Amino acid sequence: MKKLVLAYSGGLDTSYCAKYLSKVQGYEVHAVSVNTGGFDKEEIASIGQKAVQLGALTYTSIDAVKTFYDKVVKYLIFGNVLKNNTYPLSVSAERIIQAIEIVNHAKKIGASYIAHGSTGAGNDQVRFDMIFQTLAPDIEIITPIRDNKLSRQAEIEFLKENGVDLPWEKAKYSINKGLWGTSVGGEETLSSHSGLPEEAYPSQLKKTDPTDLKLTFKKGELVAINDESYGNIDAIEVLEKIACEYAIGRDIHVGDTIIGIKGRVGFEAAAPMLIIKAHHLLEKHTLTKWQQHHKEQLGNWYGMLLHEGQYLDEVMRNFEAFLEDTQKNVSGNVFVTLHPYRFTLNGISSDHDLMNSSFASYGETNEGWTAEDAKGFIKITANQGKIFNHVNS
Repeated sequence: MKKLVLAYSGGLDTSYCAKYLSKVQGYEVHAVSVNTGGFDKEEIASIGQKAVQLGALTYTSIDAVKTFYDKVVKYLIFGNVLKNNTYPLSVSAERIIQAIEIVNHAKKIGASYIAHGSTGAGNDQVRFDMIFQTLAPDIEIITPIRDNKLSRQAEIEFLKENGVDLPWEKAKYSINKGLWGTSVGGEETLSSHSGLPEEAYPSQLKKTDPTDLKLTFKKGELVAINDESYGNIDAIEVLEKIACEYAIGRDIHVGDTIIGIKGRVGFEAAAPMLIIKAHHLLEKHTLTKWQQHHKEQLGNWYGMLLHEGQYLDEVMRNFEAFLEDTQKNVSGNVFVTLHPYRFTLNGISSDHDLMNSSFASYGETNEGWTAEDAKGFIKITANQGKIFNHVNS
């Protein structure tokens, strides 16, 4: 038998792959799903049961939530990464870790083939293939949906013909939930003019009275909420549970795909948006001007390369080293108020707050220099502009 590892989610595309590759193509299919947040034990058990029923010889669920945080999410926070100033890379960041875990499993069991259910029209095909080719160039990649240009209806008919008559009606909205946010796709996101309706989002507004929170960061990582200490992953999950009741973190991202076309996707990411904005505010108080300037540029580059599947390029490790080094003094509390559909950042307290100095108060008084010092500084600073205007007038 030809041993093959299938990246399996339990949806229509990967279910087709499981049946087609095992029955028609004669592969020994080993289905693997990678949990980067959003799945409970019952869902994982159901996915595994379905995989075996469809023809997989084995099913393996890999818990990669901690790996996802340690290898990716942490740096998205350090870099305040929002794609196009909007999207916290909820799904694209997950795909990188999922691909790495799948290829590692394929090596572990000695598989000669890896398959996934991506089409030829999206970003995931690029992310999966690039990781697989880089880490395991000798393993052949099999992609039935992409290669055969299969329609959804063609997949359903094949499965029915082969005794699989499960309800495959396409949901009105496709939901992909993970640790770092939930993507929401629907008819409205296929065009440019429509917003998603209230019912499209998995979390609904439940609270309307404002709630104050104190978010505590240590070296750039969220470690406590209202003085209650948590592990990094637990802190994100607890904050998500609190903030999603206010329907916070909703938006629609418009971006350029890796393959060159524009795309829209809705998302709900209450905790990620709160954490990134609170962290950014704390950095404004604790980092120097030039640290912030260069961090903004490198954070954007890190997010873009991650989104485009370039995670394994060594430059990403260089970026991570820089981002982590900048967090040495990013510790303290950020005070936030939650409101329906929004939140406000009220202020911070930190031992590293650069506003707490004896030099001066902005627009008020100065103790560290004289009026003559200020006049001289301003005169020299103006030299470049004065020279340019003198020469070119």
